[in-house]
Amino acid sequence: MRRARIKAEGHGFYHCMARIIGKRALLGHAEKEMLHRLMRKYADFCGLRILTYAFLDTHTHFLVEVPERVDIDDEELARRLDLIYESFQVKQITQQLSDLREQGMDAAAEEFKARYTYRMYDISEFFKTLQWTFSTWYNQRHDRCGPLWNERFKSILVQGSEQALLATAAYIDLNPVRAGLVTDPKDYRFSGYGEAMGGGKAARAGLKTLVAIYGIHAPWGKVRGIYRRWLYTQGVRRLADAAHGKAGKPGFSLEQVQQVLDAGGELPLPELLRCRVRYFTDGLVIGSREFVEQVFEQHRDRYSPKRSQGAHPMRHGQWQGLCTLRALLTHAVSVP
Repeated sequence: MRRARIKAEGHGFYHCMARIIGKRALLGHAEKEMLHRLMRKYADFCGLRILTYAFLDTHTHFLVEVPERVDIDDEELARRLDLIYESFQVKQITQQLSDLREQGMDAAAEEFKARYTYRMYDISEFFKTLQWTFSTWYNQRHDRCGPLWNERFKSILVQGSEQALLATAAYIDLNPVRAGLVTDPKDYRFSGYGEAMGGGKAARAGLKTLVAIYGIHAPWGKVRGIYRRWLYTQGVRRLADAAHGKAGKPGFSLEQVQQVLDAGGELPLPELLRCRVRYFTDGLVIGSREFVEQVFEQHRDRYSPKRSQGAHPMRHGQWQGLCTLRALLTHAVSVP
């Protein structure tokens, strides 16, 4: 029996991951384009914000903001329904809702409306719909049947702090670099950073939200430089930037990183984010000690009475006080 997912009470941030069954490389360009289209459509329908993402051949990453649930009016419901339903279906739904209103049956109208709004502002409903729709499309396109995804998606509850969110965002946007697909994250089109650098308005809005959490409210022209400096300072081995006449600043090689890890030493954050870090995928909750302890107390009944504390400091590096709910004793950090 699987455990219920750990969620925030209301507003929250999540790092979500889904892997193709058997770790097979089934996501080509056409598949990633469709997944991207569906992601944007269903995020808008559900009222969620995609802060950044990365689609690789075998798996996907998303950093999602789920706002507080709010009531939407009938006009907004019609707009959102139009995103995912055929026009004749939307017309039928809105007409039935309008008829109930005109008859003074507001309670019945709200009950009818709830058949559609229950999927909004919920991370589980968003991914359930996204994965089911994409799987159906994929199987039809490739004349296959059966499950496409390896079980249900994973999610990590991320504290809405600058340290936790920016570290998680950098980890996601640097996935193509760790996988050896590109040397510069801006060149990978199927990621939040790559899409933003290519002119994508929705992707730019996501990165602007991240930088705003850091305390800087600025237009894209300034945000672009701030986020790029963050990626290169915090996660990428410093490469020469010929376009701007800047010399490269080499970091540790992967061999040197492995030596430090084998010796039980700690790595600075720039090198850590070039590694595979299971804390971002298997830690359940990530944030400050106080944040993780608070979530632990909210879900105390899930754990043994013998467990005295919830927060486990992230090991192997300079994580600026970040902790996770799950203690990862082996292979928490490894080189790609």
